[in-house]
Amino acid sequence: MELELRGITKRFPGVIANDAVDLVVAPGEVHGLLGENGAGKSTLMNVLYGLYRADEGEIIIDGTPLQLDDPGDAIDAGIGMVHQHFMLVPVFTVAENIVLGVEHTRGLGRLDRARASQEVAELAERSGLPVDPDALVEELPVGIQQRVEILKALYRDARLLILDEPTAVLTPQEADDLFDAIRAFTTEGRSVIFISHKLREHRAIADRISVLRRGRIVGTADPREASEQDLANLMVGRPVELTVHKPPAEPTDSVLEVQGLRVEDAVGTPVVQDLDLQIRRGEIVAIAGVEGNGQTPLVAALTGLREVADGTVTIAGREVVGATRKQILRDGTGHVPEDRARDGLVADFSVAENLVLNLWDAEPYARRGTLQFGAINAHARELVGAYDIRTPSVGTSAGSLSGGNQQKLVVAREFARPIDLLVASQPTRGVDVGSIEYIHSQLVAKRDEGTAVLLVSSELDEVLALADRVAVMYHGRLVGPFDTPISKEAVGRMMAGADPAEVLGAAATSPTTTTTPPDDPATADGSSPGAPA
Repeated sequence: MELELRGITKRFPGVIANDAVDLVVAPGEVHGLLGENGAGKSTLMNVLYGLYRADEGEIIIDGTPLQLDDPGDAIDAGIGMVHQHFMLVPVFTVAENIVLGVEHTRGLGRLDRARASQEVAELAERSGLPVDPDALVEELPVGIQQRVEILKALYRDARLLILDEPTAVLTPQEADDLFDAIRAFTTEGRSVIFISHKLREHRAIADRISVLRRGRIVGTADPREASEQDLANLMVGRPVELTVHKPPAEPTDSVLEVQGLRVEDAVGTPVVQDLDLQIRRGEIVAIAGVEGNGQTPLVAALTGLREVADGTVTIAGREVVGATRKQILRDGTGHVPEDRARDGLVADFSVAENLVLNLWDAEPYARRGTLQFGAINAHARELVGAYDIRTPSVGTSAGSLSGGNQQKLVVAREFARPIDLLVASQPTRGVDVGSIEYIHSQLVAKRDEGTAVLLVSSELDEVLALADRVAVMYHGRLVGPFDTPISKEAVGRMMAGADPAEVLGAAATSPTTTTTPPDDPATADGSSPGAPA
């Protein structure tokens, strides 16, 4: 498919999201679309997919101008879109989700499940995206759910596929599998628009890269010639430091003490087992691991979101097992959750209200049970400026912000108060390189202020750049922590279950190292963990 966008302009109250955007995507091309949070990437794609109506401009497909009033028009025109946040029905099977809306029926209008399963199985095999058509979506890991979203588009014969942050929740191996599928997709003359904040991915998969800044196309680059530094500078409009600079850690007394921690899922299967961990003031301890190995329930247990089956957790000398989440936060713990939409903010609340969610009933934001909106708004304006949260106003609903700006909102709220322990889970997921640079610098600043920092990240480069000590979670158990520097290869092998004594040598292993997998390797989402690339 050949796509041309001419002069696309989209306005919202107080902001021009897209400003006379011109874009051409050739048949068989993977066209990268790069830009800061709030630059207008998702808005532009929502216009193309019929979710928004452009105020000005034309959409031309294979030489014919089209008016796309809704996603149905876009699908009929051969356009498919995989959104950053999946749009699947959890209680339906894979096949039921894929054929939803275009299903074949038999007697009395009943779904022909056998035919649906067969067609989906054949499509999955042809596309190089293996998936069980009869599996329930709610039981699948996120990487497989994304395959389902892509297969939904392919089932409707998409000739142009829009992928919005497709690797944000994928392991390195799953990302490589996705790239193989993208290349196979384009060999038949079909095209892909690839949106990602990860510069190396654009250079790995894109044929051309267009860069949006504040709603306008500011340049197009050849990924074979442009370096990551070139792309970062073009995207942000200034030199961006891609390397984390931090002085050596000077840890002091212990803040987080975890002993014998055990966390179970809803049916009593252990998802965290026999976990011991200590983090001191003035150090960053990072936990690496393939998602689904127990990191999520561990963080939930530490922050009061999940019940502890056994063990003790003390923060700054206070036992927190059995404490409420509010008590834990008020007693000096900051938490950046991995799922900002579910656990980090209230979408219908304003930016200002979200920035005081953890202090809303304390002075100066409330007096005698009455919210003090002057103080709340003043606090919000300060943080919006300091953390470069792109919003028309502090009264704008948080749910209307781009995903990256929502993440910056959560980070600003948790970083902006004195705390003993910061638990940061996937803190840079879905944010641009300029924001990553700032968040990394703030994590180091928190460490240097004397905060104990627990970083949980699926980005191995981030782990190795920031950590003073690195641990690995595998099948619900903790391996390490180990002092840095430590090689990326060594961490990757331990993420796949290798014995640290073999990887690092017996002298390098710590007393907290445990390598025996649990009796049942089920993970928090009920799936078996994958392996890294």
